[in-house]
Amino acid sequence: MLKKRLSKKSFMRYSNNTYALGLHANQYNMDNIQRLTKRIVAFREARDWKQFHNPKDLALSLILEAAEVLEHFQWKNKKEIDEHAKVHKNDIGEELADVLYWVLLMSKDLKIDIAKALDKKMDQNEKKYPIGKAKGKHTKYDKL
Repeated sequence: MLKKRLSKKSFMRYSNNTYALGLHANQYNMDNIQRLTKRIVAFREARDWKQFHNPKDLALSLILEAAEVLEHFQWKNKKEIDEHAKVHKNDIGEELADVLYWVLLMSKDLKIDIAKALDKKMDQNEKKYPIGKAKGKHTKYDKL
């Protein structure tokens, strides 16, 4: 439906014959990433916290926040997870936002274009997990 309303130039065709919003969506997402990163850096600078932020401690903070996401699902079966995710959607969102905070801050400090890095990683994943071999399977790429 959406595809028909937008021009063909708005979509990118991937090697697996799927389509996704192209330049317009990518520019929107890039603008958001830059805006969020600037806000995070301004938050840190206003508090003079850069002095405490080295790659090791940023990575530790990232892992600690990721563990808080995991806590929401620990020891729950599928039914409990589904219910918990509905009831605690905002809490889980806050934990995911904490993870994103550290990813954006770390990528900024290490001068990594995170959007470009993710695109490159997705290109690698598409090659490692071709649809014909990987669809519906959780097998690692070297075992396909």
